[in-house]
Amino acid sequence: MTLSEAGLDPERIPRHIAIIMDGNGRWARQRGLARIEGHRQGDTSVGEAIEACRDWGVQYLTPYIFSVENWRRSEEEVQALMFLIEMVARREVETLHRKDVRIHVQGRMDELPDSLREELERDCARTRENCGLNLILALNYGGRREIVDAARALAARVAEGTLRPEEISEELFAGALYQPGMPDPDLLIRTGGEMRISNFLLWEIAYSELYVTPLLWPDFRREHLAEAVRDYQGRERRFGAVPALEA
Repeated sequence: MTLSEAGLDPERIPRHIAIIMDGNGRWARQRGLARIEGHRQGDTSVGEAIEACRDWGVQYLTPYIFSVENWRRSEEEVQALMFLIEMVARREVETLHRKDVRIHVQGRMDELPDSLREELERDCARTRENCGLNLILALNYGGRREIVDAARALAARVAEGTLRPEEISEELFAGALYQPGMPDPDLLIRTGGEMRISNFLLWEIAYSELYVTPLLWPDFRREHLAEAVRDYQGRERRFGAVPALEA
């Protein structure tokens, strides 16, 4: 599905799309399957989103892969998820590299299982020189934790005398986040119909446009992403400003 086939304006393509991929467990339960089967099916949806964003000229895509709260799930499910993420990363890295996709990880990688962390480090290094779509995997990520980590980093600079508190600005604070060069998301999509943000990119989505669909993530395809982008393109972004009254 090209831009024209999707009915999208090439001049108004969001620079950065972030996705809360909700509904994997519900999708599996509705079919009498183990929850991990929903996650496996959801991998197809991730692949379609990557392909669409690459084809349409989106520069950044951030899927919410695994949150800091997800560690509270059963040990069996967490282990299965870690194994699945590692296997998918290993399987797909060369394909993504050939397609000029650059892989990043947003979150505390040091807390991941060693084999997964090492795989992701290899993948990031392998694709570092690519200039196409930036694929930012939010993995072991939490918005509050990111803000706390940034505050601690700046506090350490204040304590060592290299930074004065009055020098801390929004720009400086943003530079202490996990991905300091990443533009804020223009569009945040949530599948599964839940009307909440779930501790995702709390600093970065201050003025993001929100799009919620009841569709469960394993059923989300390119045409559904196109629908979300069309909805985004029909909006007037104000960033807190009030439109001037017509004379």
